[in-house]
Parts: sequence; structure tokens; C-alpha cells
Amino acid sequence: MSRKAQPTPHLPLCGIRVLVGRAKHQAGALSRELRRVGAQVIEIPFIEIRKPRSFKPLDDALRNLATYDWLILTSSNGVEAMWARVAKLHLANRALRHLRIAAIGPATKKAIEQRGAKVDVVPKEYLAESVVRSVKGKVKAKRVLLVRAKVARDVIPCELRKAGASVDVVEAYQTAVPKSSRTQLQAVLKDPRRRPQVVTFTSSSTVRNFVELLGRAETRQLDRTLMASIGPVTSSTLRELGLPVDIEAKHFTIPGLVEAIVHKLANGS
Repeated sequence: MSRKAQPTPHLPLCGIRVLVGRAKHQAGALSRELRRVGAQVIEIPFIEIRKPRSFKPLDDALRNLATYDWLILTSSNGVEAMWARVAKLHLANRALRHLRIAAIGPATKKAIEQRGAKVDVVPKEYLAESVVRSVKGKVKAKRVLLVRAKVARDVIPCELRKAGASVDVVEAYQTAVPKSSRTQLQAVLKDPRRRPQVVTFTSSSTVRNFVELLGRAETRQLDRTLMASIGPVTSSTLRELGLPVDIEAKHFTIPGLVEAIVHKLANGS
């Protein structure tokens, strides 16, 4: 007697098209989480990660790691770029052993640990302000190296200097608008059969670049498309550029963003 096929459980985002705008090499994690809950994923990068104009400031800082007490990393992109230079300069991980290391969130922490270094501080909320709260009582008269993107908020260096730290900010990478995405994005949004019900934003840069790719006039016509933000800083940028925040993650991570989308779409709330 043949067995009856087991019914497939209903997935909460079945039939929902979600646009993922992360950089091409980073889209996989979010896309996998969304597909796991049944979403139809459309990947069009709003952001591109590029090398800085010069690696000299980063290289100089890495050659002088012995003079620093703290290292702060605010993204996995920064981790990847920094360790690429560590390898290029033939530095060993032991050059970092004396440092206390702070990571802005679990993805950054994981990227650091995968490269054999120990993370001392991860704030409860994955925001620059939380990084400051977590370390400001420990950095007075200390030297801090902050490795980050070319364009970033200055909350960490400003507040830590107020707390008595000497802070060097070095650029490990820069973000750019992938011009090739403009045609794809316009085509998807104009086609009713492909148009996403949800657009995801994982940083302020993805918001700004989305608006630049489409133009402000076009973004105002997206009234039937839900805007999903990974956290309050990204949400603030959406509002600043005239876009609604229909969904905001309570936990500022990729799983947290997916959970918030599921909650909104499955519960209609």
C-alpha cells in the first residue's frame, strides 16, 4: 500500500514577492531566510562594496597595532577588508592579541571570530549608540582604532573622544551605487507580475541608493509596496527621504527583519 504524501505546511510568506537590495556578495543570507518562509525573492543590489581610494591609512594603522588598546568594527564588510590587508601585510593574528575588540552585532562578531580573533564586547542593541554605551567607561586615556566605511555616522568617534579616548578612524572600504541596477529596478517595479510587495533595507546606504536609482518621483508612486527596515537608523533615513516605514525589525539582524516581515504579512498587523 502506497503512503499518502504528507501535506506541505503553509509557509507564512507563500506568494509574497520580496525585493532584496543588499550587495551582491551579501544577499544570500537574507534571501535564504526569506525563501525558508516561502517568499519569492527578487535580488537587485542597491549597494556595491568597493576598495577605498587608498589603503595607506589602514595599512599604517595595522602596522602600528601595538600602539592601540581597542579595535572597533562596525560591519562584516569592514572585517573582510581589514583582514585582507592583514594578510597582504603578512601580519599574524598575534599582533591583535593585546587588543580589546568590540563588534557592532552578531554578524560582525561571527566574521571576526571566523578569522581567529576574540571579541570582547557586543552591545545589546546593534547600533553605534549602543557600542558607545558598552565601551565608553573603559576607554579613558586609551587609543582606539575604528575601522569602517568611508561614509558613516560619526557617533562612535565623537562620543568616545568626549569620554577621553584618542580615536583614529580609518577607511577600509567605500560603498557605491551600482548603476547597472537602475534598469532592472525600474523594470521590476513597472511589471505587475513581478512587482514586489515588500522592499527590504538593511542600512541607510541601501535607502539612499534606492532613491538615487529610482528618483524621488518614482519612489513616491510605491504606495502599495511595503518598506521593511532592519532598525531605527535605517527607518530614520527612510522617513528623511519621504518613504514610509511599514515594517521595522525589533531585533536589528537579518533574522529579526524576516521575523518582522512575517509578523506584518501573516497577521495583517
